Amino acid sequence: MEGRLANLWRLTVNETKFVETALQSELRVDGRGLYDYRKLTIKFGKEYGSSEVQLGQTHVMGFVTAQLVQPYKDRPNEGSLSIFTEFSPMADPSFEPGRPGESAVELGRIIDRGLRESRAVDTESLCVLAGKMVWSVRIDLHILDNGGNLVDAANIAALAALMTFRRPDCTVGGENSQEVIIHSLEEREPLPLIIHHLPIAFTFGFFNKGNIVVMDPTYVEEEVMCGRMTVTVNANGDICAIQKPGEEGVNQSVILHCLRLASSRAAAITKIIREEVEAYNRERTLQKVKRHPTLVKSDVSGPIVVVKEGHKKFSDHENASETSQEHAKRLNLSSEEQEVLATSPSNFKDGPSNWDPYSEAMDVDTLKASLSSKGASATMSPITKKMNGSGEVSVEEATKDLGKKGTEQKDGEITLKDTVKPKKKRKN
Repeated sequence: MEGRLANLWRLTVNETKFVETALQSELRVDGRGLYDYRKLTIKFGKEYGSSEVQLGQTHVMGFVTAQLVQPYKDRPNEGSLSIFTEFSPMADPSFEPGRPGESAVELGRIIDRGLRESRAVDTESLCVLAGKMVWSVRIDLHILDNGGNLVDAANIAALAALMTFRRPDCTVGGENSQEVIIHSLEEREPLPLIIHHLPIAFTFGFFNKGNIVVMDPTYVEEEVMCGRMTVTVNANGDICAIQKPGEEGVNQSVILHCLRLASSRAAAITKIIREEVEAYNRERTLQKVKRHPTLVKSDVSGPIVVVKEGHKKFSDHENASETSQEHAKRLNLSSEEQEVLATSPSNFKDGPSNWDPYSEAMDVDTLKASLSSKGASATMSPITKKMNGSGEVSVEEATKDLGKKGTEQKDGEITLKDTVKPKKKRKN
C-alpha cells in the first residue's frame, strides 16, 4: 500500500527478485495462476445490513445504517449514500488510528464511485417527504486483516450489506400531512433497498513496466508491483468505474485485456453474492415462523390412521355383520338361520348387541324363519293367533300354549319354553 511508513517491514532485494522472476514464468508465490481469484467467503450477522467478507487472508466487515435527514437543495427528491472506511492497527501495523489516511480515503472513493455514480442503488425510493425528509444510507467498512487487495474485498462487503439491509417503514400523517411516523419492526415489516445491479470491483497489478498483469494481488505482490488499476463492472458487462493510481503508464491493449477479464468474472462473483444473500433471507424467514407446541404423545403405539366418513360407515357395517354372526353361533343356530340373520341386518335396532326376540327390535317374520328349521313353526301358530294389534304377547299365554309341545322336543335341545322364563325367576 502507498501509505506505509518508512520504518516498517519491507521486502528485501532477494525477495523482490524472487517474486518478479516467478511472475515471468507465470507462477505466483501462493501457487495461483496470473488471473486466478482467491477463495471468497461471505457471512452475515444477526442484524440487518451486516456482512463479513474474507478474500484469502483479507478480512473486511461492512455495516449499513440509515437515518432521516433533510435532502440536498439540488436533489430534493433523492436520498443520499455515503461510505466511511476505518483502518485498524490490528489489521496492519502501518495503519495509524484516528484520522483516516490517504489509503482509507482512496478506498472509500473507489467504492463510492462504483456504487453512487453507476446508480446501482435507487436513491429516489429513499425519499419520504419531498424537500423535507429523506433517508441517508451510511456504509461503514472496517478492515480487520490486510492480506492484499482491500478494494475488492471491501466492495463485496458493501454490496452484501446493502442487499441484506432493511430500513423501517414510515408513513406521512399529522396536520397537513407534514409529520413522518416511523413504525417499529414489530408493527410493520421493514423494507429492503432497491438495487438495480451489482457493480463488482476487480483490481489488477502491473509488473515489469506493465508487461505482466495479475488479478487479485496479495500483500507481498503489492509491495513489488509498479502500478495497479481497479475496474468496476456488473454482470451485464457495463463499465461502472475505472481507477488507476500511480505514475506508471500502461498500454491501451493491456487495459482492454483487463476489461475483458473483469467482464468475464463479474457474473460468477455476482452469482455467489446472490446465492449467499438468498440463503440468509431464507434462514431469517424460517426464524420468524411461529412454532406451534408439539402434540401430546398418545399411549397407543403404531401409526395413526384417519378414517373418512364413507370408510367409517363401511367399516361399521362390516363390524355389525361379524358381531351378528358371533351371536348366531352362541344361540346354536343352523347355517340357514345364520344366513337369514346375515341377509337382514336392518331388522335389528341399535346394533346386534341389543338383540331380543321379544322386543320391538325383532320382526315376527324373521323370528318365524329362524325357528322353522327347528320344527317350531307349529309352536308359533298359537302365539300368532293370540297376538294383539301391537304385535305383543304375554308370557303366561305363550308358556301355556307351548307346554303341550315341549314334551315332543328331543332331549338336549333348547325349546322356546326354556328360553322364556317367568318374571319371578328373572328377579331371582
